[in-house]
Amino acid sequence: MFDKLHTFVPTVGSAKGLLWSCALVFVLSFQIYGKRIRVAPNLVLFCDPDAHAAIYGMKSNVRRSTFYVGLTKNIREKTTLNTIDPSEHARRRKVLNTCFTDNSVTAVSSLIGQQIDRLHEILLDEHDSTTEWFVSVDFGEKIDHLAFDIMGDLSFGRSFNLKEPGDNSLRTVPHNIIQYLKFYYPMCRSPFLSSINWLKPRGLDRLMELVTPRPVQQFNEFIFDSVKRRVELYEKEGDDHKNKRRQDMLYFLCKAQDPSTGHPAYTEDELRAEASLLVIAGSDTTSPSIAGIFWYIVRAPRCYQKLVDELQRTFKTADDVVYGPKLMGCTYLRACIDEGMRLVPPGPCEPPREVLAGGLDILNKHYPQGTIVGTASWYEVAGVTKEMVAGIRSNFHPFLSGPGSCAGKNIALAEIFLFVSRTLLCFDLRKTPGSTVGEGKPELGWAERDRKQLQIADAYISLKQGPEVQLRKRERSEANSD
Repeated sequence: MFDKLHTFVPTVGSAKGLLWSCALVFVLSFQIYGKRIRVAPNLVLFCDPDAHAAIYGMKSNVRRSTFYVGLTKNIREKTTLNTIDPSEHARRRKVLNTCFTDNSVTAVSSLIGQQIDRLHEILLDEHDSTTEWFVSVDFGEKIDHLAFDIMGDLSFGRSFNLKEPGDNSLRTVPHNIIQYLKFYYPMCRSPFLSSINWLKPRGLDRLMELVTPRPVQQFNEFIFDSVKRRVELYEKEGDDHKNKRRQDMLYFLCKAQDPSTGHPAYTEDELRAEASLLVIAGSDTTSPSIAGIFWYIVRAPRCYQKLVDELQRTFKTADDVVYGPKLMGCTYLRACIDEGMRLVPPGPCEPPREVLAGGLDILNKHYPQGTIVGTASWYEVAGVTKEMVAGIRSNFHPFLSGPGSCAGKNIALAEIFLFVSRTLLCFDLRKTPGSTVGEGKPELGWAERDRKQLQIADAYISLKQGPEVQLRKRERSEANSD
């Protein structure tokens, strides 16, 4: 097989320990070598909308690669994410979709708004609600805590209150999630992945449990305790409390039944595995994108003011912002959010797919069975004409597409739209004077030197720093009303 791929240009990524600055390195690689590059003996990446459609389309002759099996704690943990058989994945995805109906998005948007408003209250209380510039704030950390609280509210029916002042034993959990991914993700990228997956049910899983770092263990304990508590509540409530039940995501997973047997669709191990997926997908994918949007917008005064002007023309105050057509109709807001997610995607790596029997044609080239293919994040230096913007948008898929698309896309968008709009109507923001957090540096490696680019590392999710900002209360009199 490798011989069949020898005509495709090989390239390398920039490694930071065992994490990769792949997104920015691939940008330059595609600029140098064209629309396709071979980054491993059996892995070919593309940067083209037609390639994306060929790989991730509903009828594409591919399946999820064994990369996803390596991402799990043990072989017993079957989730929608790591199920590589297409028919089994479709069955699991159908069950998961019950958590993300249009009605559920409308219902949870009010809960998201309440969490955002509470964070704003805390920020104002901490700084005496003055209209002077606050001391520097690590806005990235605030966003992480908010996203985690929203995830808890939507997944487990309770906020974990990380954003609240005072001590909280759970405040380390977002850090532990990152440590979890840092621990397992390098194995997915290992050239010995097939051997690792073969060994997992043959003793490697048990060995990994013994050498698992303490932060990773703490994350696993958090998942175990949270699921146990929620399942006990579900069983305690029974059918008599049907109308009083909090219908969060775990409720729907507990309720789901296998249509062929009538038994629960998930074992207890599988419930914990799906809960782990919901925790990571519900917090550590949206927060990097939101942080990225603010990192860039406070460095672009003209764009910042244009966005604020649009929001103030559309809404009198932050309290008037609700998720719906009026908010989604803010075209410049949508443009800023899309650009932020393009530059800092929820997942910076390619979603790898394995070509099945019969092969796959991509950009007029045939790829044999067993080849791993994927598309990296789209990047174009400029997008100043309608044609260029249309070209960028044609391959803009922050939540993927096809059968592997993100089930919670609409909830994630509701969270992002509500937070960006309400925050900019409540506060004026600026980059902390002198702050270089997140910027590239001349002494760093290839693709990491641009000070105007937020540096991200790939651990399946985007790892970032910052932004550091200053805020001040926005006077209501500033708002324009029609």
